[in-house]
Amino acid sequence: MAQSVRADSQSLKDEQVQTGRPGSQNGQSVPSQMVNGNGRSKEDSSKAWKEEITRMLGGKEGNWSDSQWLQAQIDKRCVDNMRMLVVDSVNTAKAGHPGLPLGMAEVGYVLWRHTMKYNPKNPNWFNRDRFVLSAGHGCLLQYITLHLSGYDSVQIEDLKQLCQIGSRTPGHPENVTTDGIEVTTGPLGQGVANAVGLALAEKHLAARFNKDDAVIVDHRTFCIMGDGCAMEGIANEAASLAGNMKLNKLTVIYDDNHNTIDGPTSLTFSEDVGKRFEALGWNRIVIDDIYHDISSFKNAVLTEAAKSDKPTFIQVKSRIGRESVKEDTAKAHHGTFDEEDVKHMHKNLHWEDREPFYVIPQVYEEFTNHANHGVAEEEEWNKSLEDYSRKYPNEAREFKQLISGQLPDNWEEALPQFSADEKIDATRGYSEKCLNAVSKVLPGLIGGSADLASSNKVYMSDFPDFSPDTPEGRNVRYGIREHAMAGISNGIALHNSGLIPIAATFLIFSDYMKNAMRLSALSEAGVIYILTHDSIGLGEDGPTHQPVEQLVGLRAIPGMYVLRPADANEVVGAYKVAISRRHEPTVLSLSRQKVSANIAGSSPEGVLKGGYVVSDNTDSNGLPELILIGTGTELALCEAAAENLRHDGKKVRVVSLVCWQLFDQQSEEYREKILPSKVEKRISVEAGSPLGWREYVGSKGKVLAVYTFGCSGAYTEVFKKYGFTAENITKVAQELLAEA
Repeated sequence: MAQSVRADSQSLKDEQVQTGRPGSQNGQSVPSQMVNGNGRSKEDSSKAWKEEITRMLGGKEGNWSDSQWLQAQIDKRCVDNMRMLVVDSVNTAKAGHPGLPLGMAEVGYVLWRHTMKYNPKNPNWFNRDRFVLSAGHGCLLQYITLHLSGYDSVQIEDLKQLCQIGSRTPGHPENVTTDGIEVTTGPLGQGVANAVGLALAEKHLAARFNKDDAVIVDHRTFCIMGDGCAMEGIANEAASLAGNMKLNKLTVIYDDNHNTIDGPTSLTFSEDVGKRFEALGWNRIVIDDIYHDISSFKNAVLTEAAKSDKPTFIQVKSRIGRESVKEDTAKAHHGTFDEEDVKHMHKNLHWEDREPFYVIPQVYEEFTNHANHGVAEEEEWNKSLEDYSRKYPNEAREFKQLISGQLPDNWEEALPQFSADEKIDATRGYSEKCLNAVSKVLPGLIGGSADLASSNKVYMSDFPDFSPDTPEGRNVRYGIREHAMAGISNGIALHNSGLIPIAATFLIFSDYMKNAMRLSALSEAGVIYILTHDSIGLGEDGPTHQPVEQLVGLRAIPGMYVLRPADANEVVGAYKVAISRRHEPTVLSLSRQKVSANIAGSSPEGVLKGGYVVSDNTDSNGLPELILIGTGTELALCEAAAENLRHDGKKVRVVSLVCWQLFDQQSEEYREKILPSKVEKRISVEAGSPLGWREYVGSKGKVLAVYTFGCSGAYTEVFKKYGFTAENITKVAQELLAEA
């Protein structure tokens, strides 16, 4: 039986780079050069292709003198090979989702073989085109194109390890696992928002740094979405914003196959998705028969989309599970292929007598031919950056600082220092001062609020809004689209160009964007979430707007730091933590109600430990009788109650536990120093859910929390109703101290 001559990715050979730029830049794809990566002659390669195409045609004679016809046959055979790799991978793993990779193989092929600009030997090259698979279950399409294109991250052996523990080919694409994967996708629709974020980042940086005689930011973003993505609200939110912002270098390709897991989409879905995108301000292109006219899709992505002044929506009329007996049915979505189905596909594609995972040698050559131009593109870009640096040294310095991913030296010095007589404000107000101070020294800071900028106090006053006319602006007006805002912010962060995205709304509305926030942590996206109105203390708006369970839900996300600062000093510390975490997301939970700027004993440095002692009247060698643990504005109440108790002769320690996750990471010695195990009488005070606090107060401590929903009223009255007053904390403490 025939064997593949290439079991892993070939090294790209610089000497093969002979011709111009990839199609994504000049509207023309790179034709087959018929030169083997191992140095085989053009004649030998042509002979090999002729034999393979003759096999594909079932022995029929071909029109060998017609170069256009020949390229079409080469394209078709490459696609056939991709489909068989899908079948082999799924059947070996006994798991996976082959429906999309089979149905959209032509799309993946055209993008990676004829369109996109990339260098597989440097997957993180800044000016590469970006690809997002929003329908992440179809990840085999991406893994196969990465392998054929020469990425070291996906070898043939990796395709054989699909969905296995520790493999580089997990069941949905993960950017932290596989080089060449830009964003982690899986929950449907998220990738559309991520793609909008990537395109927004490109447009923003191009506006800031490109010159008439020097272009250093110039790449496109491609995204494949499916029917499930079209149904999810986040995709519509993101597409609406992209249309409004005229992100013309964004191309979304719709796998319009009319099937989901439960059956045909007609069960639940009847709108015209293409017309919806047109109404959102997109350029729409319909591809009716990609299987018999692959050139129609080539022309759409290489020419029509590239010329548009709007984002482009390409609606591909596809057939899920193409070539399988399950083709065009929901059964093709996931699962393996039985022996008869495999025989059926082998016969139809003239693939008989070939071992699993066979790759036609010339298929590697086709992809390598295109990838080589990516190598040349990067070399050319490096030269352009050198020229740019000579002409525009100041801009080049800032650009290089950004894309290095490193923060400017001593940026923390820009943070304000709050005096003892600072005007009293809410922690959201202190945050506003910090944000505007650091925005002047952090050129990557970009973002905004979901129509709540004036309430969240999230607006960089020294910079314009991002808009079609001013894409250099750093304030992004997201409108009332919380979910998309978070997904777009992930895309901005994962553009990996030094941009620091900020996403702001009320804490209660974090529920709208929870899935995208979880993906921030999973994909190591350093988004800063500024969530204000963070407790029942927001008052009059009542229980619909008063968060209770939100804090504990966010704290439960692995890798997500949640900081609830108590005053201006702690807000400064929270900014130090959040901005420093460039590969992990952070929540700043901020108040609407006002609190002193300087609670005695609070400090920015203490925040860096997650928890620290604010005050303690115990002798230096002694232990307190009681520990009060607070967060946010409730820390001031703990201090007031402690003073009451100390007046009665009690030894009381007050601890700020501003960030559980940071505190838990400290040494056991440090944690024991702050919360001595011998002091069992402890009270936690936080106007939110009690869940999680038992770990810090112990079995003999008390948890002062909110055990039901809030209510409408003046915040002082609401706090009083639920026991969040210095008087009630004092009373609870006295009762606890009186216990044996």
